[in-house]
Amino acid sequence: MMEVTDILRRYSALADEKIGEVIRDITPETLLKASEHLITAGGKKIRPSLALLSCEAVGGNLDDAAGVAAAIELIHTFSLIHDDIMDDDEMRRGEPSVHVIWGEPMAILAGDVLFSKAFEAVIKNGDPSMVREALAVVVDSCVKICEGQALDMGFEEKFDVTEEEYMEMIYKKTAALIAAATKAGAIMGSGTPEEVSALEDYGKFIGLAFQIHDDYLDVVSDEESLGKPVGSDIAEGKMTLMVVKALERASAEDRERLISILQAKDQKLVSEAIEIFERYDSINYAHEVALDHVRMAKERLMVLEDSDARAALMRIADFVLEREH
Repeated sequence: MMEVTDILRRYSALADEKIGEVIRDITPETLLKASEHLITAGGKKIRPSLALLSCEAVGGNLDDAAGVAAAIELIHTFSLIHDDIMDDDEMRRGEPSVHVIWGEPMAILAGDVLFSKAFEAVIKNGDPSMVREALAVVVDSCVKICEGQALDMGFEEKFDVTEEEYMEMIYKKTAALIAAATKAGAIMGSGTPEEVSALEDYGKFIGLAFQIHDDYLDVVSDEESLGKPVGSDIAEGKMTLMVVKALERASAEDRERLISILQAKDQKLVSEAIEIFERYDSINYAHEVALDHVRMAKERLMVLEDSDARAALMRIADFVLEREH
């Protein structure tokens, strides 16, 4: 069995080729360079690979899903460019962010043009009736990403967020696009309604696990693996599942202290917040929730016939929790 990184490299190459076709006519040159900056900076390319594997797993032709795979990656890149502007993040994938090099106005335009090109990628590829159905899935995921971002912003200084509210936020912000990749890929592969539904659930579940694991890594990894200080989410006052669970379980005194740490947004207080997480077992809880979602994702794949593509999807589900950054 191939390593997951090799699977992703092999499948994402087809999406990269399609992306190159749809963005190469962007002018002027400055806008093209700003637009392709993050695309060429690397990244695991999990989303486009999932779209292609989902198509193949239902017996489809990879070429039919190439446009959808490209679109999903273009939308993901657009969201990263705009996220970096909103969060004032200066680095992405080991490179300066687009707005750092070209300025915010050009970065906004780069995100906008990639967003537009995503839809061009979908409509130029495949059977019109399937394209229309896949396009509706992609459009819906774009709306959900915006809703998720707005929910995330609304959680700042809100310390009574429930686990259900948190899960809805990360579903919309992170998992919806992954679910769109697997669902749209299955549609383009002419999957049955049962297969399409199973792959949509698979994408949703690994997307939720992906985000929870990201939050988990922020407190259990080392700075070298993360590429940023440990507990940077805490230092930024972000709402994570560990915070939600600790606030729910904590004594009145510890709850008050954790809220004050999150409000202070001070890296020096991170270790104290982690002690509170450990006291109420919220770190382990988050890890268990992520494991549960990977298990549910793999169960949904059993609807599909056994194939190399299904086996690869199984491996990617495990890989989500094997990542160290």
